[in-house]
Amino acid sequence: MALNTMKEGHDGSGLGLVLKDLGGEFAKFKNMPILSGIASSKGLRDLDNFMYAEGFEEVHMWQPDIDESAPEPETGRRDHYFAKVYDYPQLYRDRPRAVQEDLLLATRLALREMGEADESIFAFSFFPDIVTLKDVGDPLELGAFFRLGDGSLQAKIILAQGRQNTNYDIYLYACHPFFLQGFCTMTNGENTAFVPIMEFLASRGFPGYMGYNSDSEVFAHILHYTQRQLGYPLTYYKDVITPLSEREIDTRKDAAALRLIRRSLRPLCIDGPNCVIGFTPDGSVFMVQDAKKLRPGVVGGAPGKFALMSEECGLDEAVPGRDKAEDFSPMKYDMAIVTPGARELKQWNQLDAK
Repeated sequence: MALNTMKEGHDGSGLGLVLKDLGGEFAKFKNMPILSGIASSKGLRDLDNFMYAEGFEEVHMWQPDIDESAPEPETGRRDHYFAKVYDYPQLYRDRPRAVQEDLLLATRLALREMGEADESIFAFSFFPDIVTLKDVGDPLELGAFFRLGDGSLQAKIILAQGRQNTNYDIYLYACHPFFLQGFCTMTNGENTAFVPIMEFLASRGFPGYMGYNSDSEVFAHILHYTQRQLGYPLTYYKDVITPLSEREIDTRKDAAALRLIRRSLRPLCIDGPNCVIGFTPDGSVFMVQDAKKLRPGVVGGAPGKFALMSEECGLDEAVPGRDKAEDFSPMKYDMAIVTPGARELKQWNQLDAK
């Protein structure tokens, strides 16, 4: 409904949902990986055979209760929409979390490769406590088609975007949000620095930095690279994508680190207009802007429930009873961070950072 309220700001060409911290029928499977995707009947058979051969044991399967009276997706109804819960192969059940995550990534990429040529399999995410649902069409109509109001999908963190990819052909892998090993982002804007960012990430030798059917996918990968691979705190994501000038860096106590980041990660600097919303594995949810052009973005709510939207009307729909005086619109130096559990909204500023 919030997406529909903001329809002036999107073209209604698609719906992408990434859900985290799941409830309902998924609540008892918190530590088991969930494979979310779409498949033809043949693709589902191939998928099941592959997963069995790899040693994954399926323990639960969710499928939407399709509303036959609702309009179908614009590219037609698919045979199977699913979220399958698995137990790890026996050899991986006691391995470190990072090793398990790399196994899940390799498995998802193998499934993607299996089904990409004939579009028999779309594997959107394979990770514990995450469900992803994507299709082409008007978000409100797709919500009715999938019966999203029936309560079968429940989550404390919901990323939703109401448009398909705009700079390339419409393709489900190009549909926001983008997810990689616990990190997720979606973007309103155009990433004009896409090529140097993509080339830098591709040179890192990490198998998950691939695809790039959308110029916005790199924002999720930069987040993954800076936090998971380099171990930086979340606020440094802002310093990487919109680095301060040398004069501005002098005001920070961590100036030496910032100079090293600015020089070594210069190819990851973005050139908007971009407003990026995302979440990290610990449940932090954030909003940042590019440094020059800026796109609309507003955050509001109260402890226990916050919303991050591209337009205020969407925020009014999602959290109607909030104190609007507490709303925050991040500007060029700002980062809005909703802490895990939606406990509070923190306003972090690059120039004021201690």
